Amino acid sequence: MSSPTRRQIQRWRRHLADERAEAQVYRELAERAEGAEREILLGLASAEGRHEAHWLALLGDDVGAPKRGSLRTRGLAWLARHFGSLFVLALAQRAEARSPYDDDADATDAMAADERIHGEVLRGLAARGRLRLAGTFRAAVFGANDGLVSNLALVLGVSATGAASSVVLFTGIAGLLAGALSMAAGEYVSVRSQRELLTASRADPASHGAVAALDVDANELALVYRARGMSEEQAEQRAQEVLAVRRIDHDDDHDEHEAVGSTWRAAISSFAFFAAGAVIPVLPYLFGADGLVAVVIASVAVGLALLATGAIVGVLSGASPLKRALRQLAIGYGAAAVTYALGWAFGATIV
Repeated sequence: MSSPTRRQIQRWRRHLADERAEAQVYRELAERAEGAEREILLGLASAEGRHEAHWLALLGDDVGAPKRGSLRTRGLAWLARHFGSLFVLALAQRAEARSPYDDDADATDAMAADERIHGEVLRGLAARGRLRLAGTFRAAVFGANDGLVSNLALVLGVSATGAASSVVLFTGIAGLLAGALSMAAGEYVSVRSQRELLTASRADPASHGAVAALDVDANELALVYRARGMSEEQAEQRAQEVLAVRRIDHDDDHDEHEAVGSTWRAAISSFAFFAAGAVIPVLPYLFGADGLVAVVIASVAVGLALLATGAIVGVLSGASPLKRALRQLAIGYGAAAVTYALGWAFGATIV
């Protein structure tokens, strides 16, 4: 076997450093986890140890002094150490999907396959966190973005008519309160209605008392399970099992209400997040700016906030943060541009 080139040695050292750093990320996450999740993360760290051994074997005496992992991997380790798992798992999932081993002749096919499987493991772990976060995250993102876009559009539209800064400020504050209250009311009604629908779909507790009196040879209990989506054969089998214990089951009796969440918590969250977004385009006017200067400051501030929320959505959904950020920015600026143009046209007509 020929001696490795200097470029190969540098690449192997880089891979070695990254494997060590990635294993550290998983160990940091495992420190904050428990049960099966902890075992899974430690298993991933162990797998990275196998990859580390591969590069150590290739390097031999050329291993040199330990190198630091890539900035991305070290950043993940820092996040894992200080902020918990969901963001880190989502970012690590994307990183594993972009494995450098697919096109590296010195990496084995098994190593490239490992990285793909690691991505799926991380996807599964991140999915648990996304599920727990789903309700709050939806209220946060939708509320904040609605506040940012709608109030920026409102403020710019009124400003473009040539209205005084005091009028623009009052309009922005009115838009903030009206929008936040509307969001809170809508979220309250939505969650409340969903909880009522779930309640209506649950088995009636009074039906337990009817089971004991059913005719074993001719009863409609099987129809209950067919109505729940079972086949005729499955329904008959379940009915026989229930008759044996004389109690209607609840299909594992999952508490769907917990998944839906609290009506008041959803309403208050929507109000707070909408208000937090809607106050940003008003800030320049609150601090005395007016005219084009206030319009530019409000637009830039809202643009940065839209980029941030879009990037967060991208990270948590496992998609490209940059694409999601630019999409949010385009939607927000598009809406604001339309209302600004209408306001300018309306103001010019009045003049």
